[in-house]
Order: sequence, then structure tokens, then C-alpha cells
Amino acid sequence: MLSLETTLELEKELKRLEGLIIEKYKEIESLTTQEIDYIEEQALISNVGASTRIENAVLTNSEIEWVNNVLKKDGKTTAFEEKKSYIINKLSKDKERSIEEVIGCREVLIIIYSQYKELFPLTESKIRNLHNDLLKHYAKAERHRGNYKTNPNNVVSINHDTKEQKVVLEPAPPGVLTKVAMDDLVAWYNKTITEHPHPILVATEFNFRFLAIHPFQDGNGRLGRALFMLALLQSGDKYLPTIAKKIAIDRNIEKRKSEYYLTLHKVSNGKFNQNSKEYKLDLLAWYFIKVIEDSLNDIEFYKTKHRNLTHLTEASMQILNCFKASPEKRIKLSELEQETKLNRRTIQHSLTSLVEKGFLQRLGQKKGSRYQLIF
Repeated sequence: MLSLETTLELEKELKRLEGLIIEKYKEIESLTTQEIDYIEEQALISNVGASTRIENAVLTNSEIEWVNNVLKKDGKTTAFEEKKSYIINKLSKDKERSIEEVIGCREVLIIIYSQYKELFPLTESKIRNLHNDLLKHYAKAERHRGNYKTNPNNVVSINHDTKEQKVVLEPAPPGVLTKVAMDDLVAWYNKTITEHPHPILVATEFNFRFLAIHPFQDGNGRLGRALFMLALLQSGDKYLPTIAKKIAIDRNIEKRKSEYYLTLHKVSNGKFNQNSKEYKLDLLAWYFIKVIEDSLNDIEFYKTKHRNLTHLTEASMQILNCFKASPEKRIKLSELEQETKLNRRTIQHSLTSLVEKGFLQRLGQKKGSRYQLIF
């Protein structure tokens, strides 16, 4: 049973969104395997990038795509430790913490996408294992990864420009109250997720109650958003599990980051409450409806990008691969001449095409122009 009571207006909006999900599902049925794989990979990269940047990591999606391609070559979960030095040297030492966050988030989402059936029914142990995976590449978190917090913690928003920190929510205190709240949450979730007619509402309440408990010392935001995705995948809905892997929900949360934190505060009035019925969860439901709708629209963007990619000339593909090999660089035409051995006119034509199709951005004018990969 949900803690929020739906209004006729909210029910109407949910049904409209569910109709859009069905439409998108039918569109996806007509796609090729290559198109589907590409959309899912782009959604994964976008989710990893956005979720970690919301928590103040600094890697761009282009850099994360490069990291993902490096780690895909052997497909092993241990690939990062084997290639950590190479990746950090490539992207610079000052990004090491962000890289560790990105790798952990990527691994958790891959586990959720591939093992969501095995993860049901959900248990505290499974959630703790996911938390361990989230932080396992961050040495300083070794003592508390996979374990509930021992010190008070807050949900905090940080202004990137001013570095100002603002407490959004004061969560459950460590100890017995956190453990009891997690027991209740997991039991409620397993009973509700496959039975309720609106699993998006179940995912919304699950996400918020987890964040309000804030059970771990670190990583609650990233894990909470991953658990929202897990709830969509584990729902008894016919369409959501297929759609969920193809939408970048976190990308659209990142776009609405200020609204996200403001909504979290309004839902709870800034305080954990043992009685979840005291939360104004309808506010977060409206927020997630907008986020999911925008995420559905992103699928068309990924489809177009894949179509453009498959129609690139051999020369354009060769040049694009130069940028993918160095996603952090702004490259001049003369450097591409040296790297590709193509003639200047061919490179100029390819660069124009890559900019027009949204693969590259042009920075500067005339001889001072440089180009950089965009996502």
C-alpha cells in the first residue's frame, strides 16, 4: 500500500505517461538489434555521468564513453583494476576520485540491468552488496562500504560555482532507527512493487524513503537513483522493464538538479519521519513524471545519432575515432592531418559533417578553430 493518496489529476497524468511508454515500446519493437544496443549503451553512459555529476564528480559523458569503451574490450568486471593506471593517466590524476565514482556507478547499473530478476525479492543484504560495489574502487571508503552508517549524515546540495552547501534533508539517525526503517522499507517494497497498478509511484516512494533514511555513510544519492531504476525493472508491468534500460532518467534529473533538491526538501520539510504518510510524496511523483517523459523523448535523439553514425564516410569515421581516443582534447585541423594522413580538404569536409550531425563542437574561428567531442 502506498503512503501517498492519488488525486484524479495525478491518476490522469500517470495514465497519459503510461500511454507514452506503450507507444515507445511499440516503436522499439521495430528497431534493429544494433539500434537497441546503441540506445541502451548511450542511456547507461548518460545515467552514469549524470548520477555522479549530481554528487559533484567532474567527468563528462564523452570521457565516460571513452572509459566504457576501454573496459568493454574484455568484458571482465575486474577490467578497471587492470587498466586503472592507463585510464587515470589518460584523463589526468586530479580526476581519480571522479573516475572511481564513475566506475562504481557503472558497475552497479550493469548489475541492476542484467540481474534485476535475481535481485527480487530485494533484501537488505542485496542492497548492502550493491553499496559495496558502488564504492569498492574508492580505497578511503573501505571501512564503511556495504555497512550502515555509524555517524550522522545529511542530504546536501552543493553550488558548483560558489561551493555553498545547503542541507536539504536531515535523515534518520544511525543505529537502531536506521536498521528498523530499512527493515520496514524492504518488506513494504517487496509486497508492493509487483502488485500496485502504478509502479512508477512505488519507485518514487521507494526512492524517497531510502534517501530519507540515508542508511550509508556515503553514496546514498547514487544508490537511491539506481534503486529507482531497479524498481522500474522489477515491476510487474509489461512495458517498463524494456523501456527502463533505454532511458537516461538521471540525465534529466541532472538538468533539473535545483528542482530535484527543492522537491526533496518540500516532500519531507527537511526531516526524516518514521511515518511515511507524513511525506508529501505527490510532489516527487509529479517531478518524476516530467523526468520520465523527457527521458522517453531522448530515445529519438539516440536513434538519430545512431543513424547518423552508420552513414558516416570512412574518412569521417576515422576522424571521429581520433576524438574518441582523446575525449578530453580540443584538436586542431593540422593535428588531424598528422594523425590521419588524410588531405586537408577531406578533413575539412568531414569536420563540417561531424559538427552538423552533432558529434563534434567547433571552438573558435578560422585558423584558431579547434574541435572537441560532444555527447
